[in-house]
Amino acid sequence: MGLYLLDYGAGNVQSLANSLSKLGHPFTWISSPDDFHKATSLIFPGVGAFETAIENLTQKGFLEPLREYLQSGKPYFGICIGLQVLFQSSTESLNVKGLDVIPGIIERLDDSDKAVPHIGWNSADLVQTPDVEPAYYYFVHSYCSKYFPKDRPDAAGWAYTTTQYGGEVFVSSVRKGNVFATQFHPEKSGAAGLAVLDNWVKTPEAERSAGVSKPESLYSPPVLSLKSKDNLTKRIIACMDVRSDDDGNLVVTKGDQYDVREKVSSDGTSMRVETGGAVRNLGKPVTLAAKYYAAGADEICLLNITSFRQSPLQDQPMLAVVRAAAECVFVPLTIGGGIKDTIDPDGTKHTALEVASEYFRAGADKVSIGSDAVFAAEMLLSSGQNRGNGTSSIETIAHAYGSQAVVVSIDPRRVFVDAATYDGPHKDELIHGSADSVFEADRGKSWWYACTVSGGRETRSISVCQLARAVEVLGTGEILVNSIDRDGTGLGFDSDLLRLVKGCVKVPVVASSGAGKKEHFADVFEKTGVEAALAAGIFHRGEVDIVQVKEYLEHNAVKVRTSVA
Repeated sequence: MGLYLLDYGAGNVQSLANSLSKLGHPFTWISSPDDFHKATSLIFPGVGAFETAIENLTQKGFLEPLREYLQSGKPYFGICIGLQVLFQSSTESLNVKGLDVIPGIIERLDDSDKAVPHIGWNSADLVQTPDVEPAYYYFVHSYCSKYFPKDRPDAAGWAYTTTQYGGEVFVSSVRKGNVFATQFHPEKSGAAGLAVLDNWVKTPEAERSAGVSKPESLYSPPVLSLKSKDNLTKRIIACMDVRSDDDGNLVVTKGDQYDVREKVSSDGTSMRVETGGAVRNLGKPVTLAAKYYAAGADEICLLNITSFRQSPLQDQPMLAVVRAAAECVFVPLTIGGGIKDTIDPDGTKHTALEVASEYFRAGADKVSIGSDAVFAAEMLLSSGQNRGNGTSSIETIAHAYGSQAVVVSIDPRRVFVDAATYDGPHKDELIHGSADSVFEADRGKSWWYACTVSGGRETRSISVCQLARAVEVLGTGEILVNSIDRDGTGLGFDSDLLRLVKGCVKVPVVASSGAGKKEHFADVFEKTGVEAALAAGIFHRGEVDIVQVKEYLEHNAVKVRTSVA
């Protein structure tokens, strides 16, 4: 069998390659237009913008050979953008034509009742046998084929599974003739997704070419009925701060208020302790990533806090960590630290897009941008414009890979003011401490949240709401909210901060900082409506494990993905 993979030049295709290797299926990359004739089965994976995909396929000379391959009747498996290009066009780029294999257009999800992009684990319901218990897969997209069986019967006739998100239903997979394609990412959907890939490859090519769909004249779309609530689960994310220790080895570390060194006695005898010991070593990053994947983590986040991030494209140890983690972790990987325009010690310049692309090629699915996002937001606000100039790291990466590939990580801290007299620019964002606040110092106080850069070491005048709104305009697909005040306290997530950010934006929000017990996860989902919660230290130290967190959430009626790797 000649199984080939098509890389159109953007997105994390390495994850699919790793999945097939794990399953024991050999494959060859499409490297020239002639390879399409050699292929007897073809998989087209990827994320990114519709326009970018079509442009890259055209520039590589792949577009017409791909069209001919689809018409040949040989088996085709498209993933995400590999599904969307099959349609006539997309509202993302109305002037760009798709392959026109499937009638209809790709449209943006409606954000009036939900966060967009649609990020997370959701169910895929079989169209013809809706009573079958659905499986859960990982989605990350803003555009889709909306499912209207009565108004668009031709397009609906292709639907194999549908998924509800908010008040909308979209086609989550198509199956007809030789074509099978998914909006979700099987290579990032754990055991359930690997099974989809394995079953498709193992099925004889003749059966995959014939398909199972009925002729259009016999097809009768089912009546569409919306459920009271979609099946999108809340995500639990395991995060690892990775840096070099004093011997140059990469380790996972964690500190209070960003101090990652062990505390040592100042004179060897007194009770007074100071920092200055060795870098806190909580384990090896790839080992821990595999452990958390096996325990059921919905995503893994690796934050590069080593000095190597100043020259990220020369940071071979961190790139090696990403490659190794991607070979054993089949849920999304987010990489942060140094995703910005950089200059190597030898004077070589690299754009943020180049840096991000290198990590995507290594196996990352999303990149996290920190301080650089603050500077870009400040520039946008000072310009007085309602859109960026296209040069920021957020904009360039989102344009090439889609907004869902960009996470902005923000590090706010409280700035206390006298509520009775404060008339500053952030008066509409003031929080008033309750009498029963877990922080005694907050009781009866008022404050706003100022954003910081350089790992919390420098406070800026831009507020958390100003930053959140600005980076949404620039194109981020997700916001990770760290609380400097709660970091390392174990007193729970900062619900005031998270509610504030959640009320400012339409994109998904991830809670971080402060988790100390499993109850804190239920609290943050109930009180703030965030889409995901991230923790680090309590997982690394074994104080709480992911299985316990998910069991507790499920017991408290919070929908989570309970199956593990």
